[in-house]
Amino acid sequence: MNEPTLSVVIPAFNESKRIGGTLREVLDFLKTRPFSWEVLVVDDGSTDDTAALVEGFAQESAGAIRLVRVPHGGKGWAVRHGMLAALGQFRFLCDADLSMPISEVERFLPPQCQDYDIAIGSREAPGAKRIGEPAYRHLWGRLFNLLVRLLAVPGISDSQCGFKSFRSPVAERLFSVQRLRGFSFDAEVLFLARKMGLRVVEVPIDWYFRQESRVRMLRDGPRMVRDLVLVRWWHLSRQYQDS
Repeated sequence: MNEPTLSVVIPAFNESKRIGGTLREVLDFLKTRPFSWEVLVVDDGSTDDTAALVEGFAQESAGAIRLVRVPHGGKGWAVRHGMLAALGQFRFLCDADLSMPISEVERFLPPQCQDYDIAIGSREAPGAKRIGEPAYRHLWGRLFNLLVRLLAVPGISDSQCGFKSFRSPVAERLFSVQRLRGFSFDAEVLFLARKMGLRVVEVPIDWYFRQESRVRMLRDGPRMVRDLVLVRWWHLSRQYQDS
């Protein structure tokens, strides 16, 4: 397969209720674009019909959609496999819930966004909009971001937004080193990017709160804080090989 301009990487775990609608929306938009593209759905060991549904789309798409199957390991685990399997010049991480409309992907691509190694969607940058987000969820996000800035990546206002674009050489370098398997992988990747001297820009987006989000504050919050400490420890103990 020739190198497409854009790879859209969608990690998915038990997403049978919405993966079909997401893929239809993504395909309908990308088919109207002048650049070449591919879509990779990384099935993170789902126990429902997610993989079968994606396979159906893949057969109809003549190779434009690819299914990557991995044993269940977590979002960071799935994203790592997807980014390393992608072929695009730009590799765009996209949440399965499409809380950012796929039409906004062009904000991350030239000519709208240039001279970067990583462009991250931001719900806090000037011009961004949060739609329908409960106050408690916003507060939790800001508290976690404060910890991220203190422990890992100072100066980044929104590390956890699920929409990010990586130039292909950068994706291959970062995700070959990345270790966290859960939801905190974003902070780890940005920490590594800073260590490598990569250019990171924040892109303001319109973001819609989805009630079905996989992140649960009481369950995942302590794990995510632990993961930030782990990143610092791995750095101090020189366990990152290419950074």
